[in-house]
Amino acid sequence: MKAARARGPLDPSWRDREATLAERWRRLRAGIPSALFLAGSAVALLAVLVLLGFLLTKVANDDALGRADSRLSRWFAANRSTGMNEVTRWTSNAGGTLPIAAMAGLIVAGTALAWRRWREPMLVAVAVAGEVAIFLGITMLVDRARPPVSHLDEAPPTSSFPSGHTAAAVALYGALAIIASERARSALLRWLLVALAVAIPLVVSVSRVYRGMHYVSDVVGGVLLGATWLYLTTIGIRLGVLHHQLRERVPGRLRGATARSGSIR
Repeated sequence: MKAARARGPLDPSWRDREATLAERWRRLRAGIPSALFLAGSAVALLAVLVLLGFLLTKVANDDALGRADSRLSRWFAANRSTGMNEVTRWTSNAGGTLPIAAMAGLIVAGTALAWRRWREPMLVAVAVAGEVAIFLGITMLVDRARPPVSHLDEAPPTSSFPSGHTAAAVALYGALAIIASERARSALLRWLLVALAVAIPLVVSVSRVYRGMHYVSDVVGGVLLGATWLYLTTIGIRLGVLHHQLRERVPGRLRGATARSGSIR
């Protein structure tokens, strides 16, 4: 007998905590519960990272953490080379706005055409677009200055905290790894994309610090932003699927069996 496929990150269960929200918001129109959850999560995440940014900028700037941040930026600047300058110019662009937007658009279109369902394309679209929106809000409120070293790139109008390149790389390549875990039949391909989801943001982070565009704490903030928002997006997607099953009474729905087991009520 063929073994059943393991449940992926986008496959919901009525034993998940978001089932309670689906039940509570069952009378709302399709898509509204996910939108409410994601909007509230975005505001909460923005508030937490703004607080962290203020702590780094206003409180810790002159203490041991702030001095270590500055020393690391100066160390990278002092150890530059012509070859690494060129390499990091390309690796830094892996998290740039245009490459990320172009890749996200291709993945959204490709997944929608390939599987004819909304989970995978919405994961990528919401992960990338939401990350950008939250990033812009944080950077306008925190307004941290760039490291006091020479910059190898033209500084964008956004502030230093958090690293938008890092956050975007985590969100996009992390979403791609989640899709691979859902759909790829090859274990090698799944693990390759998971490895890329770790390696590319790491390379982007080091490149941004090397090029003088961010402190190390900025790229840590970028990782927190991208990874947390991606996780929240997967919950929002699962919530939407459960809500749809509850309202539409799709064949094979899980609600009946779970209600009998008492996991919802």
